[in-house]
Amino acid sequence: MNKKFLYAGIGLLLSCTTFAQKQDKDAVKFSAVINKDVAYKHLSVLASDEYEGRETGTRGAWMAAEYIKNQFKSFGLTGPVKDNSDPYFQPVGYSSFPVIGNVVINGKTLESGKDYYFQNNSVSSKGTSLQSASILFAGYGISKDGYNDYEGQNVAGKIVMVFATGDPTVAPAPAPQPGQQARRQPIAGPTANKVKYLLDNKAAGVILINPILDNVTPQLARMINGNPILTTAERLKNLDAGAQLPVLNVSTAVANQILAAANLNVEGVKGAITASKKPSTQLINVSINAQASKKEQKIRAENVLGFLEGSDPKLKEEVLVISSHYDHIGLVADPNAKDKVNNGADDDGSGTTGVLLVAEAFANAKKAGKGPKRSILFICVVGEEKGLLGSEWYGEYPVFPLKNTITNLNIDMIGRGDAAHPDNNFVYIIGSNMLSDDLDRIGKEANNTYTKMFLDEKHNNRTDPERFYYRSDHYNFAKHNIPVIFYFNGVHDDYHAPGDEVDKIDFPMLAKRSQLAYYTAWMLTNGKDRPVVNKDADGKLIK
Repeated sequence: MNKKFLYAGIGLLLSCTTFAQKQDKDAVKFSAVINKDVAYKHLSVLASDEYEGRETGTRGAWMAAEYIKNQFKSFGLTGPVKDNSDPYFQPVGYSSFPVIGNVVINGKTLESGKDYYFQNNSVSSKGTSLQSASILFAGYGISKDGYNDYEGQNVAGKIVMVFATGDPTVAPAPAPQPGQQARRQPIAGPTANKVKYLLDNKAAGVILINPILDNVTPQLARMINGNPILTTAERLKNLDAGAQLPVLNVSTAVANQILAAANLNVEGVKGAITASKKPSTQLINVSINAQASKKEQKIRAENVLGFLEGSDPKLKEEVLVISSHYDHIGLVADPNAKDKVNNGADDDGSGTTGVLLVAEAFANAKKAGKGPKRSILFICVVGEEKGLLGSEWYGEYPVFPLKNTITNLNIDMIGRGDAAHPDNNFVYIIGSNMLSDDLDRIGKEANNTYTKMFLDEKHNNRTDPERFYYRSDHYNFAKHNIPVIFYFNGVHDDYHAPGDEVDKIDFPMLAKRSQLAYYTAWMLTNGKDRPVVNKDADGKLIK
């Protein structure tokens, strides 16, 4: 017998026989709305092509926010944000700092976004300039045993041009497909080492010959300035952290204009260096006059909040937060792609659908006089794909005091499955025992009593190689010492790809996993005591 499934079976047996209790008839009654048909109704809208992949700061994300808000309102949830014209929206301080540049080489003005772009974090908010009557071409910009583009050269005070990628002493990597690098920082890995060498040796600036500019897609044109950031005071302090050496990326065509002054071109010089394994470093008499500056541009982004006040006067100040992220990664960068929308049906249209299902169930219970004793905040956050930004913002500017927040149940990807669970009757739970053994017990008791799935804890640790504990919005509650459970179905071949479509969703399992979150929430909001935090940030018992 395969050990993986043997252990899974043992885990299921244990989870179905431990802590079982009598079902609450009211909890079961109001769970009826958490079903596959209602799930399909929501997800077929949120993950439709019309919503354009819901990228933060775009029309599709704003449409999704409006849809979620209108659903919350229709359920009877209130908007709890007091300092905004729309109480269902918590504006997130999200801004981009695009570089405005002017580059003239040998008297010819270049076109930003087509011929060149400045590396965003290399430009100071106070402005950056590059001026010289010559440019030092240093081939691949490599300095190592056996090959040194800088042998006999003093780069101090010079503007140095090098190939952004490549090493003539090793076999070349496969060429990227059009648009493939659109979501990566253009400076990374070996390229960063090339720039660091020039910084350490006091060069005046760097020109990177970057082939990413040879095929600029509309998506890439929006992204080459780098991801926008939260405009918190701490983030703004670091805005100029990398602005020690100006880095200008240019296209192959621009590089050829520069090299032409020395009767060279990119293809020829690469071939010569590769054939001889010898550098081709030389000073080229070409003038450059470039200036760049940053200017903040605020981006519309909002968390969507719906509030259900608790029924018990003594307990309603305590708040359970149930969350998902409604944003995804937007449109496909490749203009030739047949499918141009990253629909994000599973990631995280499924989790957002789950939040809507649970919200409606609790709202129905309250209308019938069976509402939870503690309050519930349903929050669909923005900017998760940009670095958990929406939940980070809520953690810094909470609508309800964090000390009153008893738990966060976070739902991120519950509509599919993975190869390890062919019957798909499972969910990964992450974080449940990290801070509170009480929460772990309650979550498992809810499953054993009502949903009876296999709760896979493979990723439920801080040393998981995939680091899932740190990769979704629950973490921005856990870091504030709030117990969390993250419900997750694992990654699949369509993760962050156009294939993450509605027609691949297992709606019965989406509903069942949502029911687990609902029943766990029912027990948390109606229980005698809130979960005790009995472990520290390292998982050690608090004495």
